[in-house]
Amino acid sequence: MGIVVNLNRFRKKKAKLEKERQAETNRRLHGRTKAERERDEMQKRRLANKLEGARLERKSSIESQAESAPEGAPAPEEP
Repeated sequence: MGIVVNLNRFRKKKAKLEKERQAETNRRLHGRTKAERERDEMQKRRLANKLEGARLERKSSIESQAESAPEGAPAPEEP
């Protein structure tokens, strides 16, 4: 007689390999790790803060000057 083979084991192994392949595909298509997202967000915030600190005039002061200008007077130029 032949060797008895448990087909459930092979089916489960095949399904597990297919799920792993699908997960790898999804990671490549959709994902970045949480650490990568946080690092990029921190770099974006640092750059925005550095840029804001280098401004010669704040936006709010330009807007307040434009609002307080008399009628018909030209608005101050923005840099």
